Amino acid sequence: MLVETGATGARLDPTPATSNGTPTRRLYTGSKLERARTIADLRAMAHCRLPAFAAEYLEGGAEDEATLARNFAALASYRLLPRALVDVSHRDQSVSLFGRSAPLPFAIAPTGLNALFWRKADVLLARAAAQARIPFVQSTMSNDPMEEVAAIPGLRHWWQLYVFGERAIREALIRRADEAGCEALVVTIDAQFYGDREWEQRRFTHPGKLTIGSILESALHLHWIATTLTGGMPSFANAVDYVPKERRGFYESAFWIRANMDQSLDWEEMARLRRLWPRKFLIKGLLNINDVERAARIEADGVILSNHGGRQLDWTLSGLDTLPEARRRFGGLTLIVDGGVRRGTDVLKALALGADAVLVGRATLYGLSAAGEKGVERAIDILREEIDRDLGLLGAQSIKELGPDFLAR
Repeated sequence: MLVETGATGARLDPTPATSNGTPTRRLYTGSKLERARTIADLRAMAHCRLPAFAAEYLEGGAEDEATLARNFAALASYRLLPRALVDVSHRDQSVSLFGRSAPLPFAIAPTGLNALFWRKADVLLARAAAQARIPFVQSTMSNDPMEEVAAIPGLRHWWQLYVFGERAIREALIRRADEAGCEALVVTIDAQFYGDREWEQRRFTHPGKLTIGSILESALHLHWIATTLTGGMPSFANAVDYVPKERRGFYESAFWIRANMDQSLDWEEMARLRRLWPRKFLIKGLLNINDVERAARIEADGVILSNHGGRQLDWTLSGLDTLPEARRRFGGLTLIVDGGVRRGTDVLKALALGADAVLVGRATLYGLSAAGEKGVERAIDILREEIDRDLGLLGAQSIKELGPDFLAR
């Protein structure tokens, strides 16, 4: 860990458990998955395996990355207030989502271009989710067909919709999701423009063309090449058929979809999409409490309070900032939050503030990038173990007991 130099010239240790850099503390970066004790270990393993441009795509935020930082700061602004002498010999971390019990209080968030990290990544994420009996939200910009993912036994399959192109495209994707039996439709509304992820762009000489240095550095990552690129370049399997034929190459299709996001998307169109979808309907990307009210007004079943992992508009709030007021005003609405979740204590804070569940995105991608499907399973297991232990230490027997009285600012 880094040791910083303060204004007086004194050495400032990053934790009170170290002095002048001792004892030395290092995250695990080897290949034995069972030695990954935390999500941070999986992250370190992922960084060793991924080429720099892929790690940057995974990690980066927009512009000054202030929104990305706010996600962590919002979580850090709360302290846990445990109860003493509570019988916690039996603990229950199950939650109810849309009338169905889930054994864990989190789901896997929608993320695009996962095949950059491991071949058949969306299938691997979904398999791990099915094994854990938690929902998997598959992105429009995923690389495996929704029908293939939907066929995974036992999966709670939610479909995330990007609204791009003509109306016929979104309607076709909604029909496909319906026919595939997806439990819920999640419409993302904060990506009508592509966030300015400057550090990611510096890896390219121009869109779609890596720098020579990035190409050479990538060639050194033989395990990544063997497990990711042996099947050739991925495609956006669920969206590419709606792209003009001359633009269906990997980068060309991504740029076409990005350029054709529906910038006129409004609440009237959202209400129309609500009427088209026969099952649970969620809106993802809300931060303004007035927008949560509008979502309730068009009879959305839930909202996901999210700033897109800090990758879109910079200098926004975290979804966690909006959560308490949203819960106070809209008690009957399913509220899910994401952003910066790396620890079991992060999950418990969000639940205590009123979330029905939490989405994890990068945390499971770290596991995927480190070791494929087994890595995703390990990420889920780490969070499960931490939540279970932290519930006991907090003096709570179940998730249902959590509330603001377990927290202090």
